[in-house]
Amino acid sequence: MGINKVKGLQKIGYKAAALLTGVTILLTGCGPFTGLSVSEVTAEEGDIETKADDELISVGFSQLGSESTWRSANTESVKASLSTGNGFFLIFDNARQKQEKQFKAVRSFISQRVDYIVICPVIQEGWDMVLSEAKEAGIPVILLDRNIAVNDDSLYTTFVGEDMYAEGAAAGKWLEAYLEEKGVSDKDINIVVLEGTTGSSAQVGRTRGFGAIAARHMNWKMQASANGEFTQAKGKETMERLLREFDDIDVIVCQNDDMAFGALEALNDAGITTGEKGDKILISFDGTKKALELVKEGVINVDVECNPNSGELLAQIINDLEAGKNVDKTNYMEEMVFTKENVDDYIEDRNY
Repeated sequence: MGINKVKGLQKIGYKAAALLTGVTILLTGCGPFTGLSVSEVTAEEGDIETKADDELISVGFSQLGSESTWRSANTESVKASLSTGNGFFLIFDNARQKQEKQFKAVRSFISQRVDYIVICPVIQEGWDMVLSEAKEAGIPVILLDRNIAVNDDSLYTTFVGEDMYAEGAAAGKWLEAYLEEKGVSDKDINIVVLEGTTGSSAQVGRTRGFGAIAARHMNWKMQASANGEFTQAKGKETMERLLREFDDIDVIVCQNDDMAFGALEALNDAGITTGEKGDKILISFDGTKKALELVKEGVINVDVECNPNSGELLAQIINDLEAGKNVDKTNYMEEMVFTKENVDDYIEDRNY
């Protein structure tokens, strides 16, 4: 590991080529080059930085998109941790929610002979072929935030991120306790769910986790599950449709904060309140600062944390692999459940 380093990178993009026009450098054939570091370069865009260091650990990172506040925080965490100052050379690509763009990025990373490939996959399925190509090239693949479904789990080295199933189950367990506390645990409870990107491990895991708890209660009526695409705009649109279809909703589950913000817009427009003293129970996921403020205000009943700050753990794992150490196949981030009772202890330190 680490034998390719920056000097093994050869394809640097048209902006880099333009920059190098004014610099006298000898590149012969497919031979390596030294003395330059191209940071956070994509196939179509990116700024170029120079650094006289050819011993950096090169990492190609395919981020699934920038669909939410959470995702932006996750990207910044990785960029900060995999900086040149920390001994890394990061090539960043934003897939903009397109799996085929991730395939293209991974193949580009392979051709550039990076040391590691990091992927936040858009969806779980369809990764076998491209990861087989990375394995054949001898490049370790690390999954970040979202997991995948492959026939051979040796196609990736390790996963770093969140336990989506546990998050969904935590939301369900909170609802159990809350309904018991309010003395309505035996009444019929009508529930709608605004789900994230269909087929993503976040959508699958949170749905299954919450569903496992709901299955214990015959009086929990799952009225509808609708795709809100993890975005505020789609969350609003989906909530508006659900309100037209159902007039007896008791619980709204939003699988991320951005969809919850959109749902709240639709609910406010309809004159419907949420929270401790509201008309509906509102459950969300992520734990962004804006959402925690709404928890404090009593608008969101509970927010199950999904920790985006995985960059530091990712860097540690890569350094462990560089040192020849064994790493766990799965590495989960620490996460919490936020309610009005505990949110004050965490809201001020929130960085996203």
